[in-house]
Amino acid sequence: MKNDTPGMKMTYAASGVDIDAATQAKQRIRGLARTTFTPGVLTDIGSFGALFRLEPGRYAEPLLVSSCDGVGTKLKVAFMTGIHDTVGYDLVSHCVSDIMVQGARPLYFLDYVACGRLEPGVVEQVVAGLARGCRETGCALIGGETAEMPDFYAPGEYDLAGFIVGVVDRSRLIDGSRIRPGDTLLGLPSAGLPDRVPELNATVGEVLLAPHRSYYSLLEPLLDSGVLRGMAHITGGGITDNLPRILPGGVGALVRRETWPVTPVFEFIRQHGAVDDAEMYRTFNMGIGMILVVSPEDAGKVEAHLGARGEASHRIGEIVPGDGTVHYV
Repeated sequence: MKNDTPGMKMTYAASGVDIDAATQAKQRIRGLARTTFTPGVLTDIGSFGALFRLEPGRYAEPLLVSSCDGVGTKLKVAFMTGIHDTVGYDLVSHCVSDIMVQGARPLYFLDYVACGRLEPGVVEQVVAGLARGCRETGCALIGGETAEMPDFYAPGEYDLAGFIVGVVDRSRLIDGSRIRPGDTLLGLPSAGLPDRVPELNATVGEVLLAPHRSYYSLLEPLLDSGVLRGMAHITGGGITDNLPRILPGGVGALVRRETWPVTPVFEFIRQHGAVDDAEMYRTFNMGIGMILVVSPEDAGKVEAHLGARGEASHRIGEIVPGDGTVHYV
């Protein structure tokens, strides 16, 4: 680009990119990321590519399982409230659950943060949430990208995405192929606009920023047990669209809606948004964040495992002969 102003030198800072702020942010990120490092991490933050070594001899036939996701429109609530330390945790929890449903244990995580103008304090809050989620699940925050793009994002706004890689031994893969008619569906509860809402006993912002639940520590002991025939992470699309993703041919699911308490925030949305039942169950998780498919013989064992850890679970239905769809009664 030609500079037509006599005596003025073009600089990166003049274009709106603050290199000093970027350096400060990266220093803060490096310290947070190091708190998540596991023995498999071979490079420090700042390398062109991150190196990770699988534990020698642990897996007979290791399969890498990967996934990526973003926080989405929930970020708008973070911008409105100024609360930035939950969205990173939310993202890690979501990604960990996405690979765990196939039996994978997380190895490492990478993040992407993009903004118009870099604010080191905000980036530090976001990465602090990422690091907390990674530490809780034994997942290394091994690298990422912080991009500053002036005029691309509105002032005070940013985007956040994450990429996760995990591993499962082929013999321990949970792919739904063992699901049969008669199997039991066990539902695990999910977590949980700046005006305080009496029905929710919280502000809408507080409710919407409640972090996505991490089910990893609860379910990790069951991954190698063989009792889990399938797991479905219930996110956008609700039970209606997510449960069919794990069903083999020739079966469907019967879900009994009166078998669990619907989270109050969804009743609030249903009433104040005039949303019908079918749309609610196809859009929101309605209070069920994870569904486990187990044989009737193993259902009691799994419930005992969950109960011993203080976790409520609900028998919300069963697998039936069908065409891969969910029916509600």
